[in-house]
Amino acid sequence: MDTRLLLISHASTAAMRAARFPADDPLDAPGLADAGAARAQLSIPDNAATFVSPAVCARDTASALGLAAIVHEGLADMDYGVWHGYRLADLAVEAPLDLAAWTHDPDAAAHRGESFSELVKRVGRWLDSLDDTVSTVSKSVIHAKDSAPGHGKNKAPRDTQNAQNVVAVTHAPVIRAAIIHALGASPAIFSRIEIAPLSMIELRRSRRGWSWWPASH
Repeated sequence: MDTRLLLISHASTAAMRAARFPADDPLDAPGLADAGAARAQLSIPDNAATFVSPAVCARDTASALGLAAIVHEGLADMDYGVWHGYRLADLAVEAPLDLAAWTHDPDAAAHRGESFSELVKRVGRWLDSLDDTVSTVSKSVIHAKDSAPGHGKNKAPRDTQNAQNVVAVTHAPVIRAAIIHALGASPAIFSRIEIAPLSMIELRRSRRGWSWWPASH
């Protein structure tokens, strides 16, 4: 069976708005409000197996979207090593060469964390094992039961009604990595892909492999 994967980036956090590397920050009031508003705007199929990054901000986003998502380590944010919690402006003064390398070189990991190339490999393993992951999840717990208006009415597009639907709430770098893996592209293009908070990206897998589709909002 083909797979239709909807990747949703978590809502904005106070750290993001302060241009600071994350430190497992929860959503604040503006982020929660944005996620709640997106609930009526994102077309999320009701029969989807739903997963979420272990990060608090991702779990908060999934909850605000009305999703009963299962935590999966494969969706974890990029490991920023010793830079967790640092502001970009401070690093630009304290470690300008390291920051510049990290910004442009997918193999750079001066922060003693995960390079973007390593992230692409990790996310690629998650994507390629997705069928096995979904098969271990009981159908009775893969999606929220919600009686709120609009829920229970989201159907997959006609051309994907025979596909296995999967939703994953995760982080912008993880989504960039997923797109690069799906396209078989070089990790060097990572800085050219912009993923805004609460964006939804659609990937599909068929016998030909993964492809990137416009998401249905």
